[in-house]
Amino acid sequence: MRLPLSSTRRGFFGFSLKALTLGAGLALAGVPVTTALAAPAHGGAATLLLAAEPPVLTSIANTAYNTVYVSGKTTEGLLAYDFDLTPRPQLATEWSVSEDGLRYTFKLREGVKWHDGKPFTSADVAYSINTLKEIHPRGRNTFLNLVAVETPDPLTAVLVLSKPAPYLISALNATESPIVPKHLYEGTKAAENPVNLAPIGTGPYKFKEWVRASHIIYERNPDYWDGPKPYLDRIVVRFIPDAAGRAIAIETGEIDLAPNTPVPLSDLARIESLPNIGIETNGGQYNNGISRLEFNLERPFFKDVRVRRAIAHALDKQLIKNTVAYGYGSILPGPINPNLTRWFVPDLKTYPLDLVAANKLLDEAGFARDAKGLRQQLTIDYVPSGDIYRRGADYIKQALAPLGIDVTVRSQDFATYTRRIYTDRDFDFAFEGMSNLFDPTVGVQRLYWSKNFKPGVPFSNGAAYHNPEVDRLLEDAAVETDPDKRVAQWRRIQEILVDDLPAIDILSSPEVTIYNKRIVNHTITADGVGGSLAEAYVAK
Repeated sequence: MRLPLSSTRRGFFGFSLKALTLGAGLALAGVPVTTALAAPAHGGAATLLLAAEPPVLTSIANTAYNTVYVSGKTTEGLLAYDFDLTPRPQLATEWSVSEDGLRYTFKLREGVKWHDGKPFTSADVAYSINTLKEIHPRGRNTFLNLVAVETPDPLTAVLVLSKPAPYLISALNATESPIVPKHLYEGTKAAENPVNLAPIGTGPYKFKEWVRASHIIYERNPDYWDGPKPYLDRIVVRFIPDAAGRAIAIETGEIDLAPNTPVPLSDLARIESLPNIGIETNGGQYNNGISRLEFNLERPFFKDVRVRRAIAHALDKQLIKNTVAYGYGSILPGPINPNLTRWFVPDLKTYPLDLVAANKLLDEAGFARDAKGLRQQLTIDYVPSGDIYRRGADYIKQALAPLGIDVTVRSQDFATYTRRIYTDRDFDFAFEGMSNLFDPTVGVQRLYWSKNFKPGVPFSNGAAYHNPEVDRLLEDAAVETDPDKRVAQWRRIQEILVDDLPAIDILSSPEVTIYNKRIVNHTITADGVGGSLAEAYVAK
C-alpha cells in the first residue's frame, strides 16, 4: 500500500522538525490518511529476491547494490525519507540546521538498544559518521566538510562543518549513512569487521543466518523501539542469479518481494498480468539509477579522447533502448537521470550514429587496421546485476566490430567483478549501473572527482578520470548554497563530461519492484524494499 505524500519540501537551512510517529491508520505531517486495508497483524514471513548475493550485509563501507537491500533491515539511519525526499524521523526524533548551514543538531531517540542489549547513544552516531567519512565510497564526498561530531549528552549529536553541504540533510538514511555500534567496531578496521557479515543493529529485524549462495534469514526483533512493529516474524532473502529462475519463483509464489526489475524486461508485461502479482514503481527515488559504459583511462587505447568519441559514434542509444531494454528507460545525453529534474540538462552535445566519423577518429588517433582489418582487441566486463547489462555488453561487442575493434564479453560473479574493476584495475571498459542518488554531489561527483580515485574503493571513479576544471566545479558546487548557482555549475560539469567522455551514459534504469499482493506496506519510503520493512505485513 502506498501512502500519498505531500509535495511540500522543507528547506535545507534554519528549520526544525519534531518527531512524529506513524501508527496504523495515522498519517505523517502533511500526509493524508489512506483508505485502510486490513489492520496490520503479527505473523508470517516474506521472501525477498536478489539477483546477486551481496558481499556484506551492512553498508558502512560498501555500496554494492544488493547490500543496500539488506542493510536497512538490521541497521538504521538518523532519518528516513518520503517519496519526495522529505525527511522523517528514524533514530533522530528532532533536528535543526543553523542558518549558516554549518551545524546540524540531532536529538536522538530514547530507549533504543542494540540487538546485543547495549544502549544506543550519541557516541555511536559520532563513530559512525566519522567512519563513513573515512572509508565509505560516497561518504568521503558527503562528509567532506565535516570537522567534528560533538556529543554534548548521550541523546544529542551535532555535526559541525567547515563549509555548507546543501545535500547533507538528504544523505542520512539507513543504507546511505548507517549508524553502527561503536562498541563492536571501535579499534578494528571497519571495512573488515566480521560484524559486517553478521550485523548487530537497532533495526526491526535481527540477523539469524547467512548460508552462502543460498539465503539470509532475519527474525523479528521483539524489543524494537517502534513496537508493535515489525509485524513479520521473518524475512528470508534468496539469491537467484538466473533470470528465468527468478521469473519462475515469482510466478509460483515462492517470492514475495523482488526489487530492481528482477526479470527480463521482455517478461514484465506478462508477469504483471498475473492476478496475484503487483508492480510497484515507487521506491527508486533515493537511487535514480543509470546505465553507462565506463572506460579505463589507464589503458593506452582509451587515453586518447578521439577513441572514446569514436566509440560514442558507433553506439545507437535508441536501438539499445528499443532492443536491449525493450523500450524501457530514457535515453541519456549526460550523466544525470531525468528524474532529477533540477539538474538534468537535455541539450548536451551528442554523438549521432556515424561509422564514417568513428573510423576517421580512430585513424587520426593512430590506431590503423592491420592486414586482417583489426585495430584493437578489448574485453568488456558487465556488472552481473540484471539481464540488461549482459545484453548491453553483447550489443556493444557487435557495434564495435565495424570499427575493427574485436571485443570479448567477460562474465563473472559480483565480488570478482568489483575486485577486477576497482582493486585490481584489470579491465578495459565496463558496462555498468550507477546510482545518481538524491543529489548529484553525492551520486555523480564520486564518478568523476579525481580525489575519489582510490584503488580498492568500489563504485567510485573507476575511469581514473582527472580534469582540474571539473574538480574545481565539483568542489564549488558541493558548498554552494545558492540553488541557481549550483544548477549552473552542474550544467557546466555535464558539458565538459560529454566532451571528455570518461564514460558514455546510455539509459536511465527502469526500476520496478515485483510483489506478491499478500504483502502489504512494503514500499513506503524513497528506498522502497531497501527500507526496514518494519511496517510490512501479511494481508489476512
